[in-house]
Amino acid sequence: MSKNELSPLNPSAAGAWLGVMGGGQLGRMFAHAAQKMGFKVAVLEPAHDCPAGHAADHLHRADYTDTDALAKLATQCAAVTTEFENVSAKSLAFLAERTFVAPSSDCVSIAQDRMAEKRFFIDCAATSGVFPAPHKEIKSDADIDMVPDDLLPGILKTVRMGYDGKGQVRVKTRDELRNAYAAMNGVACVLEKMLPLAYEVSVLAARGADGKSVVYPIAENVHRDGILFTTTVPGPNITPESAQKAQAATLAVIDQLGYVGVLCIEYFVLKDGSLVVNEMAPRPHNSGHYTIDACITSQFSQQVRAMARLPLGDVRQHSPAAMLNILGDIWFEGDSNEAREPTWDKVLALPGANLHLYGKDTARRARKMGHITFVAPTLEEAQANLRKACTILGIPA
Repeated sequence: MSKNELSPLNPSAAGAWLGVMGGGQLGRMFAHAAQKMGFKVAVLEPAHDCPAGHAADHLHRADYTDTDALAKLATQCAAVTTEFENVSAKSLAFLAERTFVAPSSDCVSIAQDRMAEKRFFIDCAATSGVFPAPHKEIKSDADIDMVPDDLLPGILKTVRMGYDGKGQVRVKTRDELRNAYAAMNGVACVLEKMLPLAYEVSVLAARGADGKSVVYPIAENVHRDGILFTTTVPGPNITPESAQKAQAATLAVIDQLGYVGVLCIEYFVLKDGSLVVNEMAPRPHNSGHYTIDACITSQFSQQVRAMARLPLGDVRQHSPAAMLNILGDIWFEGDSNEAREPTWDKVLALPGANLHLYGKDTARRARKMGHITFVAPTLEEAQANLRKACTILGIPA
């Protein structure tokens, strides 16, 4: 019997450990969900003071490529996952030789490389019906000469390691493209054509080792400076036809990957109503945090179920939700460098407010420190309370 065909795990069994690569907030919320279901959680992370390490039952403090630590994690855990896509795919492959790993290193490696990801989306388009934006890989100055005029203006992105707006530059002209590429220090990049964007949505799905998949409601996202600002669910602007198409495309992608676990795909909805696939995250996603408070099964409980080869949970949303990302900026007033605690008591006095802080030791500007999800009988009420929270916390709405 292969590791992908192992029996479901018994949460109450002695030694029912699940492992996670990465010590950030996603690992922390995964640990909470796993422990709620009776599992113990081990985290592998180089930092000694990390959000997931505070919540886990055991912390392996080591580099993600440390084979001794990886072997110990594999021996300890019946299954291992990752909380972020930039963990070494080689490390996941090493673990997979010794224990069950979900998602697989092959799936994660695609998401680590923007060009590989775009090629995969194009391959999927025959069944998904959704293509990525027009683009061109830039690996040398000579490639810039070959860029078609109609790809400008565009966004130059590093092929690897970009997230939360990092490694991205908007360029209008070929000269700006040259300067931006030079500033990237010669790393491989991809130029994406800027499209007439109406809004952005994300689709969260999960797939079990048995091949069964589930998909959550459409989330509409607003970003500021490349970082998620708010998520509203159900998406207030998307048509039923476009919503169904985005969900079906996501299920087509997750099936073609042979994926096991939670996957999020971001889409652009253009002004003419058409869909363009942007990128995928092989893990729970910031835009899916609302599921903790507004759905029968949270994205983290779903991740636990998939890892443990247990039946996937009900994805029904029981309450409209609006989620506000909390960055370290709100700990500082104006240009002051002196931190002070936000007025959480006033925020929590708002109806339907659910505060989630990530246990990070130091607040820094642009650092994700937590989120607040507002649930309400109507989407309008949830959105109104989110705006009130922004006023309380000094966040421009």
